Amino acid sequence: MSGRTWRRRAAAVGAGAVLAAGALTGCGTEQPPAAPATEGLGEVTVAADGVQEVTVETRDDYEFYPDRFTVEPGRVRLTVVNAADQMTHNLEYTDEELPAPIDAGVPFLAPGQEETIEFEATVPGEYPFACTFHLQLGQVGTMTVSG
Repeated sequence: MSGRTWRRRAAAVGAGAVLAAGALTGCGTEQPPAAPATEGLGEVTVAADGVQEVTVETRDDYEFYPDRFTVEPGRVRLTVVNAADQMTHNLEYTDEELPAPIDAGVPFLAPGQEETIEFEATVPGEYPFACTFHLQLGQVGTMTVSG
């Protein structure tokens, strides 16, 4: 085998090894990103004072976690946690769409902040809420008051 042929084959084998290594690197060594934990979010509990408590979380993806929860008629204590790294959020109920007005909301939450509001929800029905900063991006949810 001539020196020239040998160099071409060596180059071809080397290129093949680089391609194979790249293909193997993309196969199975990287894990998909873990789904964000949602355990306990949206779970309604009753505090010692009889008030229903629920926590909703916001993140950098224009979603509420959960985007739906159900309470019984009565007093509700809602905690909104902004787990985002970069996004500011809020949570507002829009009076024109509600079975009854809810005079509470979270006007501003910077990343890492949380706020708890308390209100009365006595009329059964669906109560839409939204992050008014990201309404056009679909950051909405619904609280259902059972009846």
